[in-house]
Amino acid sequence: MLLIPAIDLKDGHCVRLKQGDMKQATTFGEDPAAMARQWLDAGARRLHLVDLNGAFAGQPKNRTAIKSIRKAVGSEIPVQLGGGIRDLDTIELYLDAGLEYVIIGTAAVKNPGFLQDACSAFGGHIIVGSTPRTGRSRPMAGASSRVTRSSTWHASSRIGAWSPSSTPTSAAMAC
Repeated sequence: MLLIPAIDLKDGHCVRLKQGDMKQATTFGEDPAAMARQWLDAGARRLHLVDLNGAFAGQPKNRTAIKSIRKAVGSEIPVQLGGGIRDLDTIELYLDAGLEYVIIGTAAVKNPGFLQDACSAFGGHIIVGSTPRTGRSRPMAGASSRVTRSSTWHASSRIGAWSPSSTPTSAAMAC
């Protein structure tokens, strides 16, 4: 099993939202690069970043923090990013900046043609992700579709302790 620590970015800080509400954010760190380095030093083999501002705005918003994270971990571990990725130029921008994977959420549901184009142009670097709630896929900007999963896991802490649960918290698939 590969546990992937997440760093959620809002206004350049490491945060956690309460029930996806941008107004209810708890800040866990002011320095995303230092947080990434902590995860690397703790043995992380991959990092998952979420540009929360980008997810809500539909375009990248935390590029400075993302660049600092990539610089802090160097090429020691792969970094994947989701949030605000709605076009091929943005994917290319992030991959050229050294990210190994980009995660498409809302755009995959709202525009399957875009997803097909992204997979064709950047095969092996695209992950489709969503956040299921009550049996519905809920990508960041609110598009929804049914999700079927044979097993579900519930994140019981941000540190990576995972336990089985009947409530799905995320789903991902790569192309």
